[in-house]
Amino acid sequence: MTTQLETERLTLRPWTEADAPALFRWARDPEVGPRAGWDPHASIEESARIIREVLAVPESYAIVVRGREPEGEPVGAIGLKFGAASDLARDAIEAELGYWLARPLWGRGYMPEAGRALLTHAFSDLRLKVVWAGHYEGNLQSRRVMEKLGLTEKRTRNADGRIEHVLCITRAQWGQNLSTGEKNALP
Repeated sequence: MTTQLETERLTLRPWTEADAPALFRWARDPEVGPRAGWDPHASIEESARIIREVLAVPESYAIVVRGREPEGEPVGAIGLKFGAASDLARDAIEAELGYWLARPLWGRGYMPEAGRALLTHAFSDLRLKVVWAGHYEGNLQSRRVMEKLGLTEKRTRNADGRIEHVLCITRAQWGQNLSTGEKNALP
């Protein structure tokens, strides 16, 4: 079961079908989905189906900016994928990090903040050993988030005809970064 995570400015909570209109509002943007490898949503019904089939799973969170109107509206997603749902994580002690954020909120530090909360949960509560993430060539914003979280590049690969950069961080690296105040400990 997905828990709720809190940060200074954000609530990370499970998705519900009632979130479909908000998901559609942001996921129909042609600048958002393709950067993460999915097509823009075409309808509220499609968004509801995506919630049921993709987002309403353990360790998948709706990102809510506290104090932002409309109150409680998700403006993005972040989550961990395991096993067959992931093409990067190789066993039960690994996961793949994925995320996206509504374009009007880019550049405000929300995604690194959400990522720090999720990685802390992944390494402290779930006791994972490695978290992987990938970004497509040219998606420098996503790469910057990964770097702020302390992930380092391990390889590149061809993913459906696009170049994908694969990065990771281990629990030991995460703990070292926390103790030294580097990268993921930044505000």
